[in-house]
Amino acid sequence: MTYLIIKAAVSGVLVMIISEVARRSPGLGGLIASLPLVSVLGIIWLWRDTSDLERIASHSQATFWFVLPSLPMFLAFPMMLRHGLGFWLSLALSCLLTMGLYLVTLWILPRIGIDL
Repeated sequence: MTYLIIKAAVSGVLVMIISEVARRSPGLGGLIASLPLVSVLGIIWLWRDTSDLERIASHSQATFWFVLPSLPMFLAFPMMLRHGLGFWLSLALSCLLTMGLYLVTLWILPRIGIDL
């Protein structure tokens, strides 16, 4: 149980740091948020939990393929905000866009020979 609390605390501290830095400097906050810190932490926790190199390699490859459909959100969200859609509506629509692109990705990948 202590291990789970440590994992949650470290992960939560990263999110807190990113939000605090972004409050002072949106660009620097964006830079830190764009670093694959969560992915690296996930890989570290997975290594610690399983020591399974194939599982870690598969996880890393899947992360790559799922990052791609998430990228348009970071263009659509600010565009919607700047066109007056409001924060919550823009966020919801951006998340829906991302979920739709995830579904398209899940449909396309097996058809091009990529199994996750």
